[in-house]
Amino acid sequence: MTKFVLIAALGAIASVSATGPAAVNLGQAGNYAILSKAGISTVPTSVITGDIGVSPIDSTAITGFSLAADSNNASATSTQVIGSVYAADYAMTTPADLTVTIGDMEVAYTDAAGRTPPDFLNNGTGDLGGKTLGPGLYTFSSSVKIPTDCTISGSSTDTWIFQMSGDLTMAANKRITLDGGALASNIFWQVAGFVEVEVGAHMEGILLVKTAAHFRTGSSLNGRILAQTAVTLQSSTVTQPHLGRILAQTADILA
Repeated sequence: MTKFVLIAALGAIASVSATGPAAVNLGQAGNYAILSKAGISTVPTSVITGDIGVSPIDSTAITGFSLAADSNNASATSTQVIGSVYAADYAMTTPADLTVTIGDMEVAYTDAAGRTPPDFLNNGTGDLGGKTLGPGLYTFSSSVKIPTDCTISGSSTDTWIFQMSGDLTMAANKRITLDGGALASNIFWQVAGFVEVEVGAHMEGILLVKTAAHFRTGSSLNGRILAQTAVTLQSSTVTQPHLGRILAQTADILA
């Protein structure tokens, strides 16, 4: 019976039309709220919902979290992480798993950076402030800034990829709002430079970052930080996105 329910549910998913580019396959990197090759730090405490991990660097590069290793030393816990903490120097299969996971993160970045042709092309200053952004592939040959609130609008099956050759900066106390059913899990920010989310600002989506990601005091993200250098947090909140609406309904059926 379960098998036939699953087939019917997947058929319903396939019948829903979607707008925008194909989603970026995160592979095992999609299991993490924060993933970094160079370290994750928090000063003072932050709140992370989802797993965090570092590789090839070891657990000494995870600072400010007061880690407590599990009985097998395969992972650790922290009062600031609703999930598990992984590092390349932990035991059992963790180092090998992280090697694959980091590889998947890099493949996802390359995939997102290589998408063509753009639906929206900007060869000047990338200013998203005050805009309502529909699904599609956005390409910026510059840094991108979000100086005022903006909206990402579309359905739960639509997708967005934002490609930029520079940095992504978001001004203090500004926010991205999702409208019409748009999901953070379908929004991908491919950033060749660094990401800077200022004090009290709120970001949405999957950050695929070539260099660093900095979240200032009281900032928040509904999404994932997948960075190829360091991630720094200051009393920040990072919440991994929920399942897509239809997939969640399917999971409820199968439960």
